[in-house]
Amino acid sequence: MSSSSNTSIAKKAHTKAEADFATWLMMAKLGGFDDLPSNAQSFLTNYRTRLETMSETESTAVAVREVYSAYYSEMGGMGAAPEPKARTPKTEDKAGRFQRGPKPQPALSAARHSTMPMIRKSLPALLIFASMVALIAAYRFLTQ
Repeated sequence: MSSSSNTSIAKKAHTKAEADFATWLMMAKLGGFDDLPSNAQSFLTNYRTRLETMSETESTAVAVREVYSAYYSEMGGMGAAPEPKARTPKTEDKAGRFQRGPKPQPALSAARHSTMPMIRKSLPALLIFASMVALIAAYRFLTQ
């Protein structure tokens, strides 16, 4: 099996492990521990045992690593599961983060492009006007 397929398997296994562990932990906190599969129960039991000797963050990291290793081998990864790459947050200044470029617009004909905004703006006004006329007509008809 090639290195790229092992890398792909590792990414999928790590993502699934993080999501599943978070789900299992939440279900256990909500009282659904007995409804979890047996492998999930064993991972959570080990997690709770480790909480007595280490912090929650460390215990969670170890538990996710265990689940990841199990998923990696189940998905067909060869050898030991590689260490997942640490996620690096993008470091941008706050002003740059909120700036967006202009939205790309689909190519439209010149005539359609010029009338499209007018149709969008006038349609709701036209519907409101028509419904007001209908209400006034209905009111006059019912009061006579």
